[in-house]
Amino acid sequence: MSRKRATRRRFLALSGAAGLTGMAGCADRLKSASEEINGDSADEPPAGSDGSTPGLTDGMPPLETEFDSRERYRQPGEALDDFGDLDAWTVSRGSGEADTDVVFDGEQSFKLQSNGSENIVAERSLEGEDLTETDLSVMVRTTTPQSIAINLRLVDQFGTEKVYSLREIRYRAPDIGWFRTSPGVFQQDEVGPSLDYLDRLEIQVLHSMPEAEVWVDDLRTHETPDQGYVMLSWDDGMLDYYETAAPLHDEYGFPAVQAPVPRWVEQGRAGVMSLSELQERQEAGDQIVVHGTHDPIHELDDEDVLEERLRNDKRWYIDNGFEGANYIVHPHNSFDKTSLEQTTAYHYCGGFNQSGSVNTTSVYGFDPLALPRTIGHDLGISKRSVDLAAQHNQCTILNFHTFDADNTMPEGDYETLLEHIDSADVEVITFDDLWRLRAGDR
Repeated sequence: MSRKRATRRRFLALSGAAGLTGMAGCADRLKSASEEINGDSADEPPAGSDGSTPGLTDGMPPLETEFDSRERYRQPGEALDDFGDLDAWTVSRGSGEADTDVVFDGEQSFKLQSNGSENIVAERSLEGEDLTETDLSVMVRTTTPQSIAINLRLVDQFGTEKVYSLREIRYRAPDIGWFRTSPGVFQQDEVGPSLDYLDRLEIQVLHSMPEAEVWVDDLRTHETPDQGYVMLSWDDGMLDYYETAAPLHDEYGFPAVQAPVPRWVEQGRAGVMSLSELQERQEAGDQIVVHGTHDPIHELDDEDVLEERLRNDKRWYIDNGFEGANYIVHPHNSFDKTSLEQTTAYHYCGGFNQSGSVNTTSVYGFDPLALPRTIGHDLGISKRSVDLAAQHNQCTILNFHTFDADNTMPEGDYETLLEHIDSADVEVITFDDLWRLRAGDR
């Protein structure tokens, strides 16, 4: 891909759009943007709404969302198995049974339990099914998150495999609930399986705990997109990105998704980007999304306190002109059932179920607020994530903080990674781009 590739926002900036740098310190002279949006004209649709993509705004988003994205897009694609008839399934490791009390949709779900520390494997025949150019998604619920992976393994009648994998679940117990995963391909035999000549589908639960307990429901299929995607996600708004990584992004024309911490910006904390620097980066093509109060949100028990935090956090981004405020990076990748229910009132999309291993997603079937992400600590893992995104037309979201941290690769490796992305058959995208794909509901 060419280094001259530019984002829509970069095009506007180069075409003479006024910079926001000079606005730093002017907030006291301006009416609150959130008040403006949610004032007397609240009954009218938000200015700049793109009617073709629900929830996508061109400009400043309103404080509250127009709909619950997790509810609206709860069953994308087409049904493959509702687990209403478990006679088709065989459990070869662990145990499985119908559960009529814990159900996402229909009359029952499929409850899977390990035999102690052993993994779980359940399978059903796929003879007669054609899953060519098809991705999968499934609803998942677990009382044993964290050190656990969910695999969907396709095997053709020659024994060749293709494995989709969610590498870790960051949903916090005990307040657990359902979420949809549409994992990307983690591995495949060198000669891929004949997807129109399949033998079986296996659901594998891999874990490193004394026991594992998982429910699955509503297995669905989705179209495979025409290309692969990469999102470069930088958390906490560190100056290291501005001084070192941003010039490289500008060289390649790659936008970043940044999630700064408002309190750190307001405090002028050492090593953190200033408000004007963040606004400058937005004009350069980066998308600034909500990270909010930098404490695990699942620890809040009072729903009113939780709602106030989400509201005030988003208001800061709107008041300071950040157009990516409809999207959220859960602080510490912390979320639970209650926080997700509250978050839908303010955000359409975000995450993450984060892992240090390759952890990709399809673009049409993921849970809008529980995306997977890969920690960008290792060049080899990050390059493999990009290669898999290109090969299988899926999306990899790579996460970084600051170059001297254990969770971020060194500066030289990062430049090598951008070179690799530039040569790969992928598009570097922001949340706007990913949401446009997801809201297509395919």
